[in-house]
Amino acid sequence: EAETLLGTRIAQLLVRRLESVELVEADDLRETRRGAGGFGSTGR
Repeated sequence: EAETLLGTRIAQLLVRRLESVELVEADDLRETRRGAGGFGSTGR
């Protein structure tokens, strides 16, 4: 059993998962139902 005080440094490395994404360049964007209300629209 071990006790660690708040603020005690216990690690030198943080391992995080890195998602791999594929970027696709588009010449034009089609209108979508989601974007039909305009930028930031709540639909009201």
